[in-house]
Amino acid sequence: MLGVGAVVVGALFAVDAFAPGFFADALPTRAQDGLTLAISVLIESLPFVALGVVLSIVVQVWVPPGVIERWMPRRAWARRAVLSLLGMVVPVCECGNVPFARGLLMRGFSVPETLTFLIAAPIVNPIVIITTHQAFGFSDGILVARLLGGYAIANLIGWLYSRHPSPDTLLTDRFRDTCAIVLDEPGGRGRRSIAQFVIELRAVMPALIIGSALAGAVQVLIPRDVLLAIGSNPALSIVAMIALAMVVSICSNVDSFFALSFASTFTPGAIVAFLLVGPLVDVKMLALLRTTFTTRTLVGLVVVVVLSAFTIGAVVNLVA
Repeated sequence: MLGVGAVVVGALFAVDAFAPGFFADALPTRAQDGLTLAISVLIESLPFVALGVVLSIVVQVWVPPGVIERWMPRRAWARRAVLSLLGMVVPVCECGNVPFARGLLMRGFSVPETLTFLIAAPIVNPIVIITTHQAFGFSDGILVARLLGGYAIANLIGWLYSRHPSPDTLLTDRFRDTCAIVLDEPGGRGRRSIAQFVIELRAVMPALIIGSALAGAVQVLIPRDVLLAIGSNPALSIVAMIALAMVVSICSNVDSFFALSFASTFTPGAIVAFLLVGPLVDVKMLALLRTTFTTRTLVGLVVVVVLSAFTIGAVVNLVA
């Protein structure tokens, strides 16, 4: 797969070097836009995915057993509350959090605990906090609503899935097999790190590419004029921005500036809903999550996140 990818990338560079303008002449405008959007999402996500894989290896291979667990509270709800704040010291976006969360699962953290971290991390991330403040400041309570809302949704999901009678069934068979392979990997830390790096890239990269392609395709197929036409309605504007958040698949580190362009058209609650849903269940993120969690689990996540974001958005509209 790496060889095929290298050949494809080399071919694209060759076409660009020896036949400039080939894609502009060969592809219709909408296809060009979709390709550009897909590539931009992919390029934007790659550094954070790589950082997430490296952090995953550090947590699983290099941090001695018991070091992280020693600092965790013993009560389940308190452990989830602490893990949902872990994203404040892990400055990666939602894409990089997936391999990091896989490392937590392989280390022995439970599925509800890992989901709590996974949902909260893209929002309590320090870079996200800074960019959201730069875009909106404290106007209309958008920043506060995003932080508190993301934290609340994460702990709600953690609590809901902690009630599941068999949390391990929320994971895919392939991921459980991967855990067994990694645990049985012979050799020292260096060899285990390389093996884990290859395993994570093989699991995450295809999903990232497919998710980026879907994001690009959906953005050019769904007319935004329809979304903008209903932006002033308190309820429909929230629904429209939730749909837009799931489609555009923008990194949580910069999505505030994208949302800022809609601030004059859409209600504050709709902006908050966009900022909550996008980092958690957009099409790119769902493709990445599918490497670890079953389809039924993802459906549940989408339902909880969307309903919670709609409720929080409606409350913001009432208060603002």
